[in-house]
Amino acid sequence: MIRVPILMYHSVTDSPNDETKPHSVRPSDLAEQLAYLSESGFTPLTLGDLVASLNKNNGRSVPEKPIVVTFDDGYADFHGHALPLLERYNFPATVFLTSGWVADAGADAAGRPLDDMLSWGQAREAAQTGIEIGGHSHSHPQLDQLRLEELRQELRKNKGLLEEKIGAPVATMAYPYGYSSARVRREVRKAGYFAACAVSNTIAADRHDMLAIPRLTVGKGTTINMFKRAVEGNAVPLIYLRERILTKGYAVVRRTRYGLQRVRGNV
Repeated sequence: MIRVPILMYHSVTDSPNDETKPHSVRPSDLAEQLAYLSESGFTPLTLGDLVASLNKNNGRSVPEKPIVVTFDDGYADFHGHALPLLERYNFPATVFLTSGWVADAGADAAGRPLDDMLSWGQAREAAQTGIEIGGHSHSHPQLDQLRLEELRQELRKNKGLLEEKIGAPVATMAYPYGYSSARVRREVRKAGYFAACAVSNTIAADRHDMLAIPRLTVGKGTTINMFKRAVEGNAVPLIYLRERILTKGYAVVRRTRYGLQRVRGNV
């Protein structure tokens, strides 16, 4: 079985606001984490490269110690803080971009950005350095609670805008908040994505559904010792015990909520 740690970051800053603080990391912490990965012999891949490598029909193979680094939402500090560090360590990464939150979205602006966001020009510049740009919906809603037509619009407008503005195909995405369902995953496939990330706080493996790939959260409370244990696959369930319990409990709540909405005819 092939096992791959896929890391999920958000904001990278020394001064996060109250909303981004729980999931932010300091630039110095990211530098220490990337240094450890580099010195420990990990081979970084974008999510698209990983999925292509898992496809045994194309002649590519997964390296011995693969790692995937991802960033959600598209905060402006990715360009100012994370990108220079990734370039220093020669690490590709995947940024899942919420198109309606982009700083210069203009008439396409949608949702409520939590902080300063990347501009389209900055996203294009990142893509030109080898960063993979993936989808993250248009307005960052809870996709599993949307009506079918709203769901399709969120997925397709996001993908269409990214491809138009970045000038490259977009084939991977991540679910806002990590939430999906069988119905959402069917629509993700129909929208033209071949891989999608959830959260789950589990090491990804080739046995996982490519439309529900688990990731490991890296945030403010992730110490370097926790980080090392997580990427090496040591005691991952214990490291993320609290998060996994909360995720499972909330999944029950969400299924119940969606069921009630269907009964009432709201979805």
